[in-house]
Amino acid sequence: MSASARPPEVSADSNDAHWMRRAIGLAESVLYLTAPNPRVGCVIVRDGQVLGEGATQAVGGPHAEVMALRDMQARGHSAAGATVYVTLEPCSHHGRTPPCVDALIAARPARVVVAMTDPNPLVGGKGLARLRAAGIPVSAAVCAEAALALNPGFVARMTRRTPWLWLKLAASMDGRSALHNGASQWITGPAARADGHHWRARSCVVLTGSGTVRIDNPQMNVRHVPTPRQPIRAIVDTRLETPEDARILDGGPVWIFTCHDDAAKARRLEARNARVIVLPSVPSRPEAPNGNLRVDLAAMLRWMGEHDVNEVHAEPGSKLSGALLQSGCVDELLLYMAPVLLGDAQPMARLPALQNLDDARRFEFFEATPLAPDLRIRARVTQNWRELLRCVQPPAGPGV
Repeated sequence: MSASARPPEVSADSNDAHWMRRAIGLAESVLYLTAPNPRVGCVIVRDGQVLGEGATQAVGGPHAEVMALRDMQARGHSAAGATVYVTLEPCSHHGRTPPCVDALIAARPARVVVAMTDPNPLVGGKGLARLRAAGIPVSAAVCAEAALALNPGFVARMTRRTPWLWLKLAASMDGRSALHNGASQWITGPAARADGHHWRARSCVVLTGSGTVRIDNPQMNVRHVPTPRQPIRAIVDTRLETPEDARILDGGPVWIFTCHDDAAKARRLEARNARVIVLPSVPSRPEAPNGNLRVDLAAMLRWMGEHDVNEVHAEPGSKLSGALLQSGCVDELLLYMAPVLLGDAQPMARLPALQNLDDARRFEFFEATPLAPDLRIRARVTQNWRELLRCVQPPAGPGV
């Protein structure tokens, strides 16, 4: 088919958002399952009837389009005259599975609608181009922001090569996370704590600091929600002080990021499921370059990106929370606020005093959810989110 004869991008109709929201719900159903692959849902519809639907399975398993096509065939339908709704542009390259775009072309639907284009700059847009070349009209960017909300880490890793990191904080209404004697259990109630395990479960890595490990001796795993897999647990441990009998070392793999090279202790920790990663060091306070050193947190996130980490759930104490914020590593805040006042107590994040309000770190509130008696507030770095959204929308122009 010549370029001039290819079907153009077609405008979304009034039903597209409805069916795409159903596909997004399917993607959400595999929120804990697919990492490091994206969560994708697919629905095949004709004349208002669902012919087949499915979601991406665990790594190595079939993708959403194949699951939906199999479901359609099992119901005795064909894709003739149907519209396929899929939350991510069908893959056009061979990975662990064959290209999904080939399966769609073979099925010959009347039309394909996608929420997000492929964020991989090496392959993005090629799946849509293949469909058009085969004579199948496409529409893109339908419910793109809702689809992105399920996959910010995948898009971040594909485009900027680092994961999406949210920082979980539990605090009083006056922003305090613990008493000066260290007592912090429990500021928030059971519902907030259970909700926190949902965010652990959807992440690839749960991150904390060595101070929290030494003081609280937490497990840092998922216990309050059912999940088919546990995330990797990780510790920022500048001086490699993690106790060798710490509970966090029980069970699955643990990554320990340090700038202290102690081969003997590293070998002992490896016997407890831990991998010690030695990274460069940076001054703990940028304004005092000759002061104490700490792990280069930006280098840590680059390392995670190279090792297929999409989302990081950071759940540290106030010192590491402050360091992550100062380093510009935080994309989103997950704040659980309790209806109490603690007064003179430890802050939820240790940050230096500012001389000018223009230097304040600013976030955008976008969600507030009651978890009686507490409140979960989500806020993100606006520019980081907008950049991801830009990466999954088709560029403007004819025939795109």
